[in-house]
Amino acid sequence: MEIVYERRGEGPPLVLLHGIGHRWQAWAPVMDRLARERDVVAVDLPGFGASPPLPAGRPYTLDVVLEILAGFFDRLGLGRPHIAGNSLGGLFSLEAADRGLVSSATVLSPAGFYTRPELAWATTVLRASRLGTRLPEWLLGRLARDPRRRRAMFGMIYGHPDRLDLAELLADGRALRDCAGFEPTIRAGGSVRFAGSCAGVPVTIAWGTRDRLLLPIQMMRAQQRLPEARFVWLPDCGHVPMGDDPELVARVLLEGSDVPLLEPKDGAGPGRRTVVGTADVDVEDAEDVERAS
Repeated sequence: MEIVYERRGEGPPLVLLHGIGHRWQAWAPVMDRLARERDVVAVDLPGFGASPPLPAGRPYTLDVVLEILAGFFDRLGLGRPHIAGNSLGGLFSLEAADRGLVSSATVLSPAGFYTRPELAWATTVLRASRLGTRLPEWLLGRLARDPRRRRAMFGMIYGHPDRLDLAELLADGRALRDCAGFEPTIRAGGSVRFAGSCAGVPVTIAWGTRDRLLLPIQMMRAQQRLPEARFVWLPDCGHVPMGDDPELVARVLLEGSDVPLLEPKDGAGPGRRTVVGTADVDVEDAEDVERAS
């Protein structure tokens, strides 16, 4: 299937995975900072952003998505890249580390460490947020121009929604409204908890102290599950911290991926400067199609 991505920079490859209902642009606040030292590949997961949904009959399970990601790494010649993910993308990143697909994993408020009531809370908030995006965009824009209303609208996701561009917030709302993968992912993930060990792969887990979606107490469970991991608090940051404190988040991602690549691809050259493209991922017969921006 087709995977849409944005690629920038030079250096060791670092793949970025967004959360449910989001798109690769979630990483825009940190992309240029990362691209100074990494070959950064920000992905639209299947059924989100500009990537089409999974083919009919293929469920939104961890196994299916990880198979697609492994094929994506192959098509782009990434070998075992570093990976970073936020929320749902954090769960996928940890699973990729546990399966030996990557050289390191740095995750921000990853899914997979919640209790049943905490998952019900997060699901309710996400569905309510998606319902709110069905209001006329002119009305959403008018409401979001007021600082207090903007905090009420986006404060469950961001610690400081006032720091984000209004046009980008509205575009994120459209992406949440229109994504085909939202409900299938919710249904498939109801019983999913991270149960791996990520043996042999360096892991960094960071959590925003103002995360109101996946509550910070969940980091304590992550520490119990992955005692060898590095744990970092992100002061004054919400669930999607990249826009709350880009400098801090970029530093955490660079530090987390500052380890040798495992089994680097022979003859791999430097990353391309800026590429926007798609990769048709079919494990048996795929083609990679890119267009320079």
